[in-house]
Amino acid sequence: MKHRLLTALLAGTLISLAANITVARDVIAERTANNGNVVLSGIPDIPPEIGQRLARYQNVRGAAFRGWTRDGQSMYISTRFGDVNQLHQVDMPLGARNQLTFFKEPVGQATRRPTGTSIAMTMDEGGNEFAQIFLLNPKNGNAKRLSDGDSRNGGIVWSDDGKLMAFRSTRRNGRSNDVWVMTPEAPEAAELVLASPDGSSWGAVDFSPDGTKLLIIQYVSVTDSRIHLLDLKSKTHQRLLGSSDAPSVNLPSGFSADGRGFYFTTDAGSNFRRLAYYESESGDVTILTEGIDWDVSGLLMSDDRSRGAFSVNAGGRDQVYLFDPSDNSYAPVSGLPVGRAGLGAFSPDNRQLAMTLNTATSPSDIFTLAVSSDGLGHGAMTRWTASEVAGLDASLFVEPSLIHYPTFDSVDGEPRQIPAWVYKPKSEGPHPVIISIHGGPEGQFRPGFSSTFQQWIADLGAAVIAPNVRGSAGYGREYVQLDNGFKREDSVRDIGALLDWIETQPDLDKDRVAVYGGSYGGYMVLASMVHYSDRLAAGVDIVGISNFVTFLENTEDYRRDLRRVEYGDERDPEMRAHLESISPSNQPEKITAPLLVVQGENDPRVPASEAQQIVSAVRGTGQDVWFMNALNEGHGFRKKENRDLYVEVVNLFFREHFEK
Repeated sequence: MKHRLLTALLAGTLISLAANITVARDVIAERTANNGNVVLSGIPDIPPEIGQRLARYQNVRGAAFRGWTRDGQSMYISTRFGDVNQLHQVDMPLGARNQLTFFKEPVGQATRRPTGTSIAMTMDEGGNEFAQIFLLNPKNGNAKRLSDGDSRNGGIVWSDDGKLMAFRSTRRNGRSNDVWVMTPEAPEAAELVLASPDGSSWGAVDFSPDGTKLLIIQYVSVTDSRIHLLDLKSKTHQRLLGSSDAPSVNLPSGFSADGRGFYFTTDAGSNFRRLAYYESESGDVTILTEGIDWDVSGLLMSDDRSRGAFSVNAGGRDQVYLFDPSDNSYAPVSGLPVGRAGLGAFSPDNRQLAMTLNTATSPSDIFTLAVSSDGLGHGAMTRWTASEVAGLDASLFVEPSLIHYPTFDSVDGEPRQIPAWVYKPKSEGPHPVIISIHGGPEGQFRPGFSSTFQQWIADLGAAVIAPNVRGSAGYGREYVQLDNGFKREDSVRDIGALLDWIETQPDLDKDRVAVYGGSYGGYMVLASMVHYSDRLAAGVDIVGISNFVTFLENTEDYRRDLRRVEYGDERDPEMRAHLESISPSNQPEKITAPLLVVQGENDPRVPASEAQQIVSAVRGTGQDVWFMNALNEGHGFRKKENRDLYVEVVNLFFREHFEK
């Protein structure tokens, strides 16, 4: 694979491209760390006191729900006791976390086999995202690989009787995301049941109750997804919802108990996704949440499909609803903390709903909600895990406030308002500012817990602002499309408008503002530095795109067409010229503020060549660049020792450039 070839550039002598470039300094200092797995170029030695101050923040833990045991008395969770997240079993509320897996790589998806005890799970190697499927025996920790060992696999779905497993895989040609079905007892006989006819991604969502059909999603882009029904006997499929003529988002949730229809969310005819029901015989669609003007998540169904739950993303905060499929009624859950709620699963007896809750001042932990027999009422919450905050005083954690600032264009004659979450230290200002820009680009910053943010606030005295610039999800179909194609840099202008707003705030220091972001957020950092270096103190680009043309040409085959829909097709001459014109690597002389670039060598999404070329280009103008490259990571750092070092580097970088 392409990203593995790049490893050879550094694996032998561990000398980066930058070592042979003449810049302001005669020699660019370079060294390795973490047993040679991380290359640090142009980065000064880190004083020991930085690591000492950060140690507690680096050891904050969280937990996520992964499933109920077959008897419903215990649950499976993921958390980190060592270097990466592994599966654990908890047998009672606030009970001991008994570790089940001890792999060197983090466990990805995990789903228990219905009517059984084994767990299907995914795991990749070194962050390359070519995940393999394993069947885990939770009693002894033994795991048998079911997939081929080479392709990219995921999206595991079990049939109700546990006999069949559907999954998405690129094994046919290494590029297409196809749908396969296997029996775990005979994985070598896995059957291709739907071959992707184009560059879109196809995946199974649910088996019909009788196991004869599969509900399929075809994902084309963030604003175009379609629902198909596949007959497993004939291997024929029929498109039921969505089309290229009038694109809309249609996300299937699952079949009803009688198998005569299915639930899904859709933004067809609306600016937001609403919960709906499709009746198979007639093709009729019934919208169920007419009065909710925010995006509705997919419907979570109990094992017997007799009850459900969904959540609503209300401006970044989650509101959970219980749902009764017998009459399609729903009711809100009261008493949840303000924050994010990840719906887990109903217990086998339908008496409890497990959720992973996360707030701005508390890391992710697992709670269960007692559910009444009618499916809509509920009782008290029970806490199952209490993750450590490493001795930090949680009462000192800062909660963000939601603000809206005006940008350059107008809506109905008034300046368009951009939402942003602002974390401010409790001390007096003026404070340096770190603008944290999310990736995606169709992502959304939501105010959950971040030990990184809390450490910046407490230790650097910095305010943190997380804007949801145009193109962000969660604010309707129109908003998410405002940065598409030739409008890409309009989202960068929203960062310029945020800099204008910062200048009006007496407790914020306009002369000490840094931009920080990963993936597409990394591109936004670089683009912001191209346009606003004279207003920025520093920028941190993490696994970011530096040139859209080379990115599209070098990203892994299985995702190239999906990215072309968002960014534009570089094979079109007009679009190619536009993408070249806005790419930061073609404008390095405009990046005059200090820059830190962080990369994972095995990144299949944004190849390491994107980082190497921006480092080379900016250094070629005489500017210093700090460059950190982890040879055993991919699109972000998952191994604790690498992440700890990365946090220390970022802190040293900010300290140096926030000093007045």
